[in-house]
Amino acid sequence: MLNSIKQTSLSLLQRLNDAAHRHPRRVAAGVCTVLAGFAVTAFGIAPMAPDAAELPQRLVTEELTLTGIDQQLEALAQHALELSRSDLTRASDTADSLLRRLGVADASAAAFIRSDRDARRLLEGRAGKMVQVTTDDGGALKELVARFPALDSAQTATHFSRLTISRVAGRWLTRLETAPLIGQVRLGSGTIRSSLFAATDEAKLPDSIATQMVDIFSTEIDFHRQLRKGDTFSVVFEALTADDQPITWNEGTGRILAAEFTNNGKTAQAVWFKDGHGRGAYFSPDGQSKKRAFLASPMEFSRITSGFAMRLHPIMQTWRAHNGVDYGAPSGTPVRTVGDGVVDFAGWQNGYGNVVQVKHGGDKTTVYAHLSKLEVRKGQRVEQGQRVGLVGATGWATGPHLHFEFRVGGQFQDPLKIARAAETVVIDATARPRFLQTAAAASAQLDAAESLIGRRGDGE
Repeated sequence: MLNSIKQTSLSLLQRLNDAAHRHPRRVAAGVCTVLAGFAVTAFGIAPMAPDAAELPQRLVTEELTLTGIDQQLEALAQHALELSRSDLTRASDTADSLLRRLGVADASAAAFIRSDRDARRLLEGRAGKMVQVTTDDGGALKELVARFPALDSAQTATHFSRLTISRVAGRWLTRLETAPLIGQVRLGSGTIRSSLFAATDEAKLPDSIATQMVDIFSTEIDFHRQLRKGDTFSVVFEALTADDQPITWNEGTGRILAAEFTNNGKTAQAVWFKDGHGRGAYFSPDGQSKKRAFLASPMEFSRITSGFAMRLHPIMQTWRAHNGVDYGAPSGTPVRTVGDGVVDFAGWQNGYGNVVQVKHGGDKTTVYAHLSKLEVRKGQRVEQGQRVGLVGATGWATGPHLHFEFRVGGQFQDPLKIARAAETVVIDATARPRFLQTAAAASAQLDAAESLIGRRGDGE
């Protein structure tokens, strides 16, 4: 029986195989039909989510009340508008032209500025005063505030004047005050490509930063001869503000708080520090004073045209010892004393022309000759860096320059050697812990400033 079933099955499979060979297309079509049936069945089972069209829907309506245009205009009319505008005064300004430029249309305000003693200060003196006005929507002046350098010249570096003109109960009132400038710490850095001033300009730093750096590092770096392309500097300095607004005079800067200068691969650092008596000076990170007894040069920027050596005299045409150093500079360039002292002579002296002699401690004397103008008098006490006159070509001079001498006990000495050998002072032991904290903080700020090198507009 089993054998019979096997034979029947084999016979059936044989017939199916023969049929597939004889009719291949029909077999393929049948298989596709069967598979298509399975696909349709799968598609019909898959979408089990409800049809969105059959979900319940609800319409929500809400009535909005729109204010009429007339009511809106009335509400706007009841709102008092104030308009503010700022500008700087110009040398050619009048009361009318200044107010007009500020958008003020108020004849009574212009008349008051012309007539009131304090209000007239707005247009007197140097231009560049910072002016801010507040007006109503018709252009009538409500208040004017002007900020400018302190009237007392002794306070211009630390204070500012604030002039307020306001209308109170139909009357014009003025208020003139003196307020302190507030310093904000800023960072800057740059690279020397041609000159120090060009580098500070490129870094968007004021010229006073360059001047201060020269003063700080003048005993270590000869900015006349040793500056190299590729030298770098970083500074931490104060930006001065009046009522939180950066001032536009004094170049807007205060004191350098910390500085670093890399010249020809050698780095020098300086930190500003005040002792317990309120006396401030620049020190290196190890506490050594940057202020030596004598500066390396009597001018901030110039070039040495004749050193302390034998030379052919330009007028006498004979070889003779040159007992000082000549600095070439344009007429009118400021000349400063290289050390503290008392003016021993100020006037005309034969071949020296207009000359100033300053007597220092230790039987030392410095001489500043061929000046076009004297700015000190005999017996006057002067401090290191103070102006004593202006470069000229008086006396035996073939052109504008400064002849500078250094004498010790009446004997001529090389000024450059004297400056480098001048003594320095050290931080007091009791103040040293506080100084080290200041120096550490300054070092971190200089590191941050150094990261700005190579970016334009480094004054941050």
